[in-house]
Amino acid sequence: MAQEITSNAAGGAPPAPRRKIFRIKSPAWFTLAGALAVVAAVPVLVILSYLLTPNHEIWSHLAENVLGTLAVNTVLLLACIIPLTTISGVGLGWLTGACDFPGRKFFAWALVLPFAIPPYVFAFVYLGIFDFTGPVQTFIRSIFPSIGFIDIRNFGGVSVILSLAFYPYVYLMSRSAFMTQGRTAIEAARTLGHSPAKAFFKVALPMARPFIAAGLVLVCMESLADFGAVSIFNYDTFTNAIYKAWFGMFSLESAAQLSSLLAIIILTALVAEQKMRSKMRYTEAGRSNKAERLKLSGPWKWLAFSSCALVFILAFALPCIKLMQWGFEAVETDLARYFEYSLNTLLLGLAGATITTVAALALSFAKRNDPGSLMNWSTRIATLGYALPGTVLAVGIFIPAAWLDSNIASLLKPVGIDTSNMIQGSLGLMIAAYGIRFLAAGFGAVDSAIQRITPSIGEAARTMGATGISMLRRIYIPMLRKGLLTGAILVLVDVMKEMPITLMMRPFGWDTLAVKIFEYTSEGEWELAAIPAVVLILVGLFPVMLLTRQMDK
Repeated sequence: MAQEITSNAAGGAPPAPRRKIFRIKSPAWFTLAGALAVVAAVPVLVILSYLLTPNHEIWSHLAENVLGTLAVNTVLLLACIIPLTTISGVGLGWLTGACDFPGRKFFAWALVLPFAIPPYVFAFVYLGIFDFTGPVQTFIRSIFPSIGFIDIRNFGGVSVILSLAFYPYVYLMSRSAFMTQGRTAIEAARTLGHSPAKAFFKVALPMARPFIAAGLVLVCMESLADFGAVSIFNYDTFTNAIYKAWFGMFSLESAAQLSSLLAIIILTALVAEQKMRSKMRYTEAGRSNKAERLKLSGPWKWLAFSSCALVFILAFALPCIKLMQWGFEAVETDLARYFEYSLNTLLLGLAGATITTVAALALSFAKRNDPGSLMNWSTRIATLGYALPGTVLAVGIFIPAAWLDSNIASLLKPVGIDTSNMIQGSLGLMIAAYGIRFLAAGFGAVDSAIQRITPSIGEAARTMGATGISMLRRIYIPMLRKGLLTGAILVLVDVMKEMPITLMMRPFGWDTLAVKIFEYTSEGEWELAAIPAVVLILVGLFPVMLLTRQMDK
């Protein structure tokens, strides 16, 4: 204290107040955010608890018969996907972000369109094209009759499929990096005698490394979480094994044990992704030279055009053309049932989007009113579900729901009330699972919009007597309409395309478009699966258009 008084008396500036890490400014909003965090944390803790209380018989069986195959298959899968997505994503990101060639403006947004196609749709389309009775192998046998069956149901085939589905993650991140670098660094390298290719590898690529690494971490997480594509290719991974353990062997405990391992792997990848993201810097180098692109000439510009066109055809145009062909062949079937599946899908999507967007708005407004470290941690935990595969989340939610059902039934049985399966297998529980899974998507859109509202607006509203819910309803919601709509559309499409949660938790007889695609493809009925697939792709184009619009800005 004496030292502080002496410093002030000498004219020195008073020391900055220490940041209160555990302060709570708005208890009501913190309680709401904490409740959302608890709900999201329950399935994670349930899954991780199986690591602390292992069943030695199950673990020994898994170790002898399952884990080795799953580990090898997973390593092979990632070993193929990582280089494929790196080469395609970084290469296309450099061409559209830093170069100029014919068709660049078109490919800049068109190469994002594969985001609209679910991976399981990629899987059955290319399986139908390259299967034994497909056009490719039929054509090969017509020329070379001695060639037998070429099986693409292996790690190579599924790796190519998932690479076509997930390369946009790396493409978007690397393109953003190359666009924000400007031309100053490249020009400096050129003045030192480096060729354009050497300047790319020596300067541009190292500067974009954190962005590329973060995109690859997302690719790895999505690859580990994929269920539909690996199931269609009958390629055993953790997600596929979890489903088989639950619905094939009817062993929920085995599914939980496998889920605990996958959860650890995914959470480790999430921590790595957050660490990579923390190293990113969005400062532009040479802003005044940003518009100057490397103009490709001669054969190089046509090579760039051909590379972009090839990826666009393989990742979007060809699957869409094949689906429309199959759809026309199956149009004579009973379309009334497709209307029922579409209606079920839309109802689930609207319910999930409404609940998730409301929760995202409440969480974002709570963070706005109490921007402390505790609130930041509550927000991170509440949005953790997006990092978990649908199969893991379904197991983690179903176990406590079954426990609650059992206890409620035992309490009400003496009075003659039957409450069996009141919670598990209900639409409410499935919609809650959607909310936990996709809260991060809705929160990202809403929170980005709320950050654009200056704090002075809230302070002015308080001076006029608006507080809490009144301020949210009268001030923030009208100003957040665009962000709320964006978040709702993103969640709506994610829910409509979600396969594992719907497949594992839906009530009996409640079928959706994604479920029917899984059932039809399991039976090899590509034509019947095409119609619901086309509907899902058309719906998926909405968030992709929003994404490309934001990317252009």
